[in-house]
Amino acid sequence: MSAVVYERRDVRRARYAVAAVFAVHGAVTGSFATRVPWIQDHAQLSAGQLGLALAFPAIGASVAMPLAGYVSHRLGARTAMRVLIALWTLALILPSLAPNLWTLCAALFVYGATAGMADVAMNALGVEVEARLGKSIMSGLHGMWSAGALVGSAAGTLAAHLGSDARLHHALAAATLTVLGLVACQWVLDIRATEDEEPPPRFALPPRSALLIGAVGFCAVFAEGAALDWSAVYLRDELATSAGLAAACTTGFMLTMAVARLVGDAVVNRFGAVRTVRASGVLAALGGVLIVVANHPAVAMAGFALMGLGIAVVVPLCFAAAGRSGSNPSLAIAGVATITYTSGLIAPSAIGGLAQLTSLVVSFGLVTVLACGLAVFAGVLRAGEGDRARISRPDAAVPDPKP
Repeated sequence: MSAVVYERRDVRRARYAVAAVFAVHGAVTGSFATRVPWIQDHAQLSAGQLGLALAFPAIGASVAMPLAGYVSHRLGARTAMRVLIALWTLALILPSLAPNLWTLCAALFVYGATAGMADVAMNALGVEVEARLGKSIMSGLHGMWSAGALVGSAAGTLAAHLGSDARLHHALAAATLTVLGLVACQWVLDIRATEDEEPPPRFALPPRSALLIGAVGFCAVFAEGAALDWSAVYLRDELATSAGLAAACTTGFMLTMAVARLVGDAVVNRFGAVRTVRASGVLAALGGVLIVVANHPAVAMAGFALMGLGIAVVVPLCFAAAGRSGSNPSLAIAGVATITYTSGLIAPSAIGGLAQLTSLVVSFGLVTVLACGLAVFAGVLRAGEGDRARISRPDAAVPDPKP
């Protein structure tokens, strides 16, 4: 990178731009999640078949995610982010077009591949901005993702309530979000590799420092994926609610996640990552218990809301801890991302498969057990807390890639 530096106001502007990209990314997920019941009915799938199909986004992400670093190396961070966010927003159109299981699996593979690459690129940009600002911002960025998901799910709830065709809904959402994403990318940091810098490997095993941190993220993402993909189905099938109320449950889950993430940086600075995650695990487990014992939609919706509150800050804290651990923070972050996406791969199919054999109530019993794991294993984030000073560089120079 060249020695020219960005002005500090440019770094702050880049922070808001990355936050907007996170929000756009989340809005795609929210738009999709609330229409899963419509997609299931359109493709005429059983719970087990839906669970199989919902594994394919994470399969696609796991396959394509290692390419994100290579794309950023070749194109530069800003251009890569533009390309990847546009591919992700446009991929929203595909699932609702699928008429059967196998076409839905293919559509969700592409959907997941574009999601994973865009996710890695925007988190890498977030880490860069955090280092240059010298303060924690990752929870807030993930809060913007949740806020975007909330907006997307709210629109999906309205569309479901009106009985609109998800194909039209997703086409309009994709067009809008593509424009917003491209506009936001105009102000992200345009970090470029020097001519003699070696490109990153297209595939690398997670380093040892990422494994335990990633295990905590695994539990959180499993619960998040289960709630996002199955909360609406749970209320519809187990508690016989309307499509609109079922979609509203997903919206409530995303609302609590958004609020918790937006205030998460202040909470972590006050109590530390370990105590925050332990308390979060208790809240998530309590939410799981309410879901399992619910005999009324309001109780289940409260359970999903508590679960969202409990797991909200865990993944951002895992990325932050990975960035402060080991000799190669970038590799550690990629390792944690791989582990969490593996959890996303397992969660939908595990929930659907177990539901096929038993019931969705039993499936969310498994989610509750994993939520308890957050409280038990939160201590592995302590090592990363000890190195917090590594990013406390308020006056750090920000490389400008322009020659």
